[in-house]
Amino acid sequence: MPPEWAPHERTWMAWPVPNTTFTGDGLAESRRAWAAVARAVRRHEPVTVVVGPGQRAHARALLGPDVDVVERALDDAWMRDIGPTFVTDGTRLAAVDWVFNGWGAQPWARWEHDAKIARAVADLVGAPVHASPLVNEGGGIHVDGEGTVLLTETVQLGPERNPGWTKEQVEAEIHAKLGTTKAIWLRRGLTADYPAPPAGRGETPTNGYGTLGHVDIVAAFAGPGVIVAHTQPDPAHPDHEPCAENVAFLRSQTDAKGRPIEVVEVPAPTVLHDEDGGWADYSYINHYVCNGGVVLCAFDDPRDEQAAQIFRRLYPDREVTLVDARKIFAGGGGIHCITQQQPAVDRSSGDN
Repeated sequence: MPPEWAPHERTWMAWPVPNTTFTGDGLAESRRAWAAVARAVRRHEPVTVVVGPGQRAHARALLGPDVDVVERALDDAWMRDIGPTFVTDGTRLAAVDWVFNGWGAQPWARWEHDAKIARAVADLVGAPVHASPLVNEGGGIHVDGEGTVLLTETVQLGPERNPGWTKEQVEAEIHAKLGTTKAIWLRRGLTADYPAPPAGRGETPTNGYGTLGHVDIVAAFAGPGVIVAHTQPDPAHPDHEPCAENVAFLRSQTDAKGRPIEVVEVPAPTVLHDEDGGWADYSYINHYVCNGGVVLCAFDDPRDEQAAQIFRRLYPDREVTLVDARKIFAGGGGIHCITQQQPAVDRSSGDN
């Protein structure tokens, strides 16, 4: 699996459909947010959006004429998780099709159609499919393209996804499918990425739409040996200590080539609670790197520009674009969660 900053052929997205996550005015607001991301990415590379049957015209009106649209049955709109993980040897493209079970068979999720989207996208591209028995999502992994992969214990090792799998078995399957050789495991994700606590404990609930700990909202490679890590400066937030633990742990690690990990801390926005009153998991780590650009979550927050400056230093040759991601986070994810890159391959050197 190439790193995200390697050249892309295009970006794939999925269009919000009516479900428990997107209802009423929220559906319309979410579609506008998804469209804003698609248009920001389209400035740098082609974009294809998968829309539900009969939604082509409506999607086209928001996406504009230069975003490609294809119709397939959908349950939700998180292409990072339901779409294929593309891998390549430089001249040939292939697609990994993980088992998708609604982020651990969560009670609000439906996945009859989404479980088939990875293969559908691979068919549209003409890429052979490598099916995996591992329950996993694209947001649960992050690679440096040089042998190292970031994982989270509560995702791949959680009983909701892979009961009975050992860490060694998960690593073996991940390495076999991605071409990696070393896994760095974070203990857990952000607080709001887990189900709401039971009522009556005096705790502020989360919004309920979590992934049980995806790594791509916590930490991500930004270059060989370099990881951007979410930090929560406010000690009143429950993510304050876990984020500090993550940073300390990552700084103690080496990558697959033996290089010490350099950690770049990216402070969370100043807001502590989301629009529903739960603990906010607003994070700048959930960004998307495309050809010539970085599409970065914005929250109308004083730290938006601080985060943008960090990413401009990390990617000096790319344009950093801030896009309001609050409506995306209200559904349980961010900009990285709704995008999936298709790596570019040199087809002149071999058959696809």
